[in-house]
Amino acid sequence: MNLKSEAIIPSAELFQEDFVKLSRLCQQVPTGLAILDPNLRYLFVNEYMAAINGIPVERHAGRSIREVDPGVASALESSLRQVIAAGEPLEDLDAEVLRPAGFPEPGVNYWLVNCYPLKGPNGTVQGVGLFLRDVTERKLKDAAQDELLKFEAILSDLSAAFINVPVAEVDAKIEEELHKIVDFLGFDRSTVWRVSPENGEMICTHSYSLPGITKPPVTHSGVVPQWDAMVHQGEIFKVSDVDELPDTFWKEKQYCKEYGGIKSILFIPAAVGGVVEGFITFVSYTVKRAWPDLLIQRLRLLWEVFANALERKRAVQKIQKALAEIESLKDRLEAENLYLRDRINIEHKYEKIIGKSDAIQKVLLQAEQVAPTDSTVLIQGETGTGKELIAGAIHSLSSRKSRTMVKLNCAALPSTLIEAELFGHEKGAYTGASSRQIGRFEAANGSTIFLDEIGELPLELQAKLLRVLQEGQFERLGSSIPVEVDVRVIAATNRNLLQAVKEGKFREDLYYRLNVFPISVPSLRERREDISLLVWAMVKEFGKAFEKSIERIPKTCMEALERYQWPGNIRELRNAVERAMILSHGPVLFIDVPDNSGTAPSTTLSLEEMERLHITAVLESAGWRVRGKNGAAEILKVKATTLDAKMKKLGITRKLPVRGA
Repeated sequence: MNLKSEAIIPSAELFQEDFVKLSRLCQQVPTGLAILDPNLRYLFVNEYMAAINGIPVERHAGRSIREVDPGVASALESSLRQVIAAGEPLEDLDAEVLRPAGFPEPGVNYWLVNCYPLKGPNGTVQGVGLFLRDVTERKLKDAAQDELLKFEAILSDLSAAFINVPVAEVDAKIEEELHKIVDFLGFDRSTVWRVSPENGEMICTHSYSLPGITKPPVTHSGVVPQWDAMVHQGEIFKVSDVDELPDTFWKEKQYCKEYGGIKSILFIPAAVGGVVEGFITFVSYTVKRAWPDLLIQRLRLLWEVFANALERKRAVQKIQKALAEIESLKDRLEAENLYLRDRINIEHKYEKIIGKSDAIQKVLLQAEQVAPTDSTVLIQGETGTGKELIAGAIHSLSSRKSRTMVKLNCAALPSTLIEAELFGHEKGAYTGASSRQIGRFEAANGSTIFLDEIGELPLELQAKLLRVLQEGQFERLGSSIPVEVDVRVIAATNRNLLQAVKEGKFREDLYYRLNVFPISVPSLRERREDISLLVWAMVKEFGKAFEKSIERIPKTCMEALERYQWPGNIRELRNAVERAMILSHGPVLFIDVPDNSGTAPSTTLSLEEMERLHITAVLESAGWRVRGKNGAAEILKVKATTLDAKMKKLGITRKLPVRGA
């Protein structure tokens, strides 16, 4: 094409002939050519340039680069002006040009550009020559190759990372790598599923989803029968458009629709010894994805790395389980050698003590204060308040925590056997003592012994226990040789030991030796604000055991639980929650208050405990006012001095002193 340029550039005739030659030459090679004046108006374009632009040749003449194509102007205008201003060429420029819909190559096009100044006889720049080639296809191929190389590098790093990953970290590592793969390849979700060897159930074990993407179900067995069958047969399945699945996959289509609108999906099974152990899925919700064979091959390698790591984990767990069983049998045998009836090394499971009330927080503070010492602790409280749990907490916070805490319930054995259990016996010490046996104190050497229900310890043994506390010595039954031990003693009782001392049922010297650091565990009615926390903790525990999910407990139900007196304390509350969980069939849990409602104590309580409960309830209803109108003494129809004496005898301490009471 020959454009008249004399009106634009007076000296254009000097290179007009060159334009023509250049035009003819450029028609033969796939190179775009344009000549522009200093104001960046087109003087000349060849057919290839017009084809790249997608704009006819005649629409360029005399018009500025921005008028003809704003996309080209945005990409090249600054470079062209630089050439005109400096009079120096710019070569091998990479330009990204945005092509809107309707162009031959919509989207981002990549051009390789050279710009040359066109000078007149006097050396002034009279225009600029623009040469360009469309390298979009090459760029895309290079980008695809780069992406493939990066993916190969990810796979290589991933394989190396899983070679020595500890078994305990396998699950977290798989989750981490799923995150990387989803982000890198532009998936929306990737999930690892385990096929149960018992019933063939498909169980979700690991998954990563982009924010806002629907999480996978815990299991989908039976929901997608066609896919389940393909998994069991070890077949790889891929679909770019779920809507194009045949009618035989109608359940699979329904599943994809219900779980967020899946558009494309790929799953790859893995087998060990011919048996499918699991599979991995890659899902796209936002776009329809193609699944080229090369990508599937790479993803299969990825899944094999995961599958091998999971199989190694399962193998190690089997070994650990077998070793644990062997260790358990070994421990049982050792315990049988030490005891005729029971093992001494009772594992104490320390659990978090639940509660925010001032009463329980005070107990926890006391436990933390005394734990680092070796002082004897006396834990007092009603039945079911968690005295053993407090003892376990003290032991777990002590310097003796590396060894198991040994315990003995002094009320669980007849008096004739308690001495042998506590201090052991020699062979022949009594009928049936066919071998020597160490006692609980000897087994607890260097650790802690928890003596529950210490108030039930027979008087004849209390002197021997006192000697252990004072001197750290005792003799086994049938032996006169003293045995020295280093044992920290924690005792517990639901009895009023001071009253037992007055009644001659408990040694006064032993009481004071045990009462070095007393801790009083509050009853449940003294920490009502903790009831809701305890209930939800129990619901969570039983929910796991019974495989039930509870979302709500009616407010009226919880208020009734908080009003109830709970004579059996936390143990009674736990029984009520467990019963309710067994009977529940939905997300809402209804917990019935036990029949012995109000202040009625359990029928298993002693007369003294029933009296304590009743007086405490009346005091609470009277705001802990003893004297005066509507005071507890008036309600109980007794003299105030009589009530004071009774409270002192029963160990009831006024909590909210009222002025004038």
